[in-house]
Amino acid sequence: MTDKNRVLIFDTTLRDGEQSPGATMTHTEKLEIAQMLDEMGVDIIEAGFPIASEGDFAAVSEIAKQAQNAVICGLARAQFPDIDRCWEAVKHAKRPRIHTFIGTSPLHRAIPNLDMDQMAERIEQTVTHARNLCDDVQWSPMDATRTEHDYLCRVVEIAIKAGATTINIPDTVGYTAPRESAALIRMLLERVPGADGAVFATHCHNDLGMATANALAAVEAGARQIECTINGLGERAGNTALEEVVMALKVRHDIMPYDTGIDTTKIMGISRRVSQVSGFPVQFNKAIVGKNAFLHESGIHQDGVLKNVETFEIMRPADIGLNEANIAMGKHSGRAALRAKLRDLGYELGDNQLKDIFVRFKALADRKKEIYDDDLVALMQDAASNTEDDYLQVKHLRVVCGTDGQSADLTLSVGGEEKSVHATGDGPVDACFNAVKAIWPHKAHLQLYQVHAVTEGTDAQATVSVRMEEEGRIATGQASDTDTILASVKAYVGALNRLKVRREMVGEGADAKQVSMYSH
Repeated sequence: MTDKNRVLIFDTTLRDGEQSPGATMTHTEKLEIAQMLDEMGVDIIEAGFPIASEGDFAAVSEIAKQAQNAVICGLARAQFPDIDRCWEAVKHAKRPRIHTFIGTSPLHRAIPNLDMDQMAERIEQTVTHARNLCDDVQWSPMDATRTEHDYLCRVVEIAIKAGATTINIPDTVGYTAPRESAALIRMLLERVPGADGAVFATHCHNDLGMATANALAAVEAGARQIECTINGLGERAGNTALEEVVMALKVRHDIMPYDTGIDTTKIMGISRRVSQVSGFPVQFNKAIVGKNAFLHESGIHQDGVLKNVETFEIMRPADIGLNEANIAMGKHSGRAALRAKLRDLGYELGDNQLKDIFVRFKALADRKKEIYDDDLVALMQDAASNTEDDYLQVKHLRVVCGTDGQSADLTLSVGGEEKSVHATGDGPVDACFNAVKAIWPHKAHLQLYQVHAVTEGTDAQATVSVRMEEEGRIATGQASDTDTILASVKAYVGALNRLKVRREMVGEGADAKQVSMYSH
């Protein structure tokens, strides 16, 4: 690297992010997110885990063929078949990378039952094999932050000598504090022979809420690559969030003079799209991209912002691609106005997409007096989550509730065939879910049911999120409507559609979740 202040952004939304329970993306969705990442200036895209399934291999391979700027990386365990499969997927890229890893802490060495010397030999052999296939090889000692320092220095030196060009130091369990993160990077750079010839990276999990702080501390100590995901998606509590580290470096350039090359105006658009395709809503108070990130309710804050926006805002909404004016639209608004408004919100629509959304927009406008930005975002999320291609589709719903009992009359399209049923339950939502189960029997368990209003007022849209589990597989569903019960059924059915896709993926090969225990 010629510029010592250049920090590479390594996005693993399509690999570690997709390993969030229930966040499985379709082939088309992965290609779309990869294109958005490429266009925003991400340096390296970890497109998936090629050995995990045929679907993952196909997605990585296609992303490699289509990428215009970014390095396309695939993940591989320290096994020759994994590495060979990874190379077959990424070799089509203009700039391919193989990322191989093995757990080096005492706890992780016990999994393959290897002693220190045996593991060191495995590392030398597998990194050498990867380098013989590809000039750009990244190596990670999983659970590095709980690995003995002397042994960590030893294996990092072995990996560099074997040909690794990037050394990634993962805080696999999110246990590290910022000063420890910095000290570890500094120690490796000082003690490992040849360290100055490799790029050191940091991969931080957020189990204790310190992922972003740990990543930035590592950069200040000399790391020059940050592994992160959009919205902080990832195993358990997630990863370092791309939007957080990028904007932190931009806003605090005075004390952290590092550049990333990311087009920050694309952040909000990709954040919302990842939320849609993953089924994971962004929490309201999420840093940078949360709904409340630029809202002020306190009178003192409102007065200060009106006099000088910098009084309480350290960045502008426009910096992340967010429209500063939350102007309401209504039933008299036309296609051109809708397209312009959606563009301001980060959505670029083709003519056919606009036609479909415009129909939904008009239907919503007939039920709501005013439609605000958040209503449109919810509308886009609902359109993405419930499409005409879904195997299960809600066609008709009638619910009766009150002191005399609750019942639901439901019609679903099942693979193109309409089926109807009458069901009762302990409340209107329970009656509806019983009706769905009567039409489409399943063994999935409802783990989460959550409702929140998108905007204020009795005519506000409700966004409903559900999470369901079936034989170890987890899927989420999300839907919005001014009718909370209808939104509930759509979200429930959406999760069932995702579970069906997951079952089909498992039929093609090992599911990514089955190998996620080995991922850093």
